[in-house]
Amino acid sequence: MHWLKAWKIPEVSTSGQGKPLVNLIRIEPRDKVATIITVRDFDERFVVMASSSGYIKRTSLSAFSNPRVAGIIACSVDERDTLIVAALANADDQIMLSTRQGKAIRFPSSNVRAMGRTARGVKGIALRPGDTVVSMNIIEDESIDILAVTENGYGKRTGVSEYRKQKRGGYGVINISTSQRNGEVVATLPVLENSEIVTITINGKIIRMQVEAIRQTVSRGAQGVRLIDLEKGDKVADVSLVPAEKDEEAESDTDESAETGE
Repeated sequence: MHWLKAWKIPEVSTSGQGKPLVNLIRIEPRDKVATIITVRDFDERFVVMASSSGYIKRTSLSAFSNPRVAGIIACSVDERDTLIVAALANADDQIMLSTRQGKAIRFPSSNVRAMGRTARGVKGIALRPGDTVVSMNIIEDESIDILAVTENGYGKRTGVSEYRKQKRGGYGVINISTSQRNGEVVATLPVLENSEIVTITINGKIIRMQVEAIRQTVSRGAQGVRLIDLEKGDKVADVSLVPAEKDEEAESDTDESAETGE
C-alpha cells in the first residue's frame, strides 16, 4: 500500500494520458494497482481486501495511518493469487463477493475477524475449477440493488434481498446466467434507482446510462438485458458508478440559513 495526496495528481482533460504512476509513488515494476481508496481520516472503519482466488481479509484502517515512502505490506498474497480490490467498511456492514462464472455470496463483515497487515486472510467464497472472484461490494443496507454486468454487454439488476445471507466460505448462489449470449461476468455494483453507471469496452467505447433504465429482475438466474451494443470482437472491460453530484443550490441555501440563524 502506498499513500498519495490527491493534489499531487495532475488534473488533465478526458482525452489526456495522465502521468506515469512510477513518477508519483515508488511502485515496483512488476506491481499493478488493484484499487484506490479515498481517505480523509483514519477512523474506526476497516479496510476489506479480496483476492481472485476467493480469500478475504479485514484490517483496521488505523493500521495504515503511518505513511512510508516505499509503501508498506497491506496483505500477503500467494504466488498463484492476486489482490483484486480493497474497500472501506464498518463493523456492521455486509460483504458480497461475485465470480466470473456468475456466482455470488453475501455474509456479514463480522464473519471475517480483524487481522494484521501481513496476514493473507480467510476463505470468503469457494470456487469451482476455472472460476475467479471479479468483484467485492460493501452492502450498507438492504434497500439497494445489485447490478451484474457481463462481457458481451448484458446486465441484470436484482434486489440485494434476493441474495440470502450465508456464512463465508460457501459456494454462494447464482448471480446471473453466464450463457453464450452473455459471456462471463465483468463486475457487479451496488446501485440505487437514481444511480448512473459508465461502461467501457476493450476497444475504448464508452456509454453512460441511468440505472432506472435497466428493469429490475426478481430471478437471480435471469440473463438480463442489453446495456451496450458491441462491435464484432469488442467486449466490456469494466463498469463503474458515476459519483453522485452535490446539490450546490441546496448547499448554498444551507449556508445562508446558518448565517441568518434560521
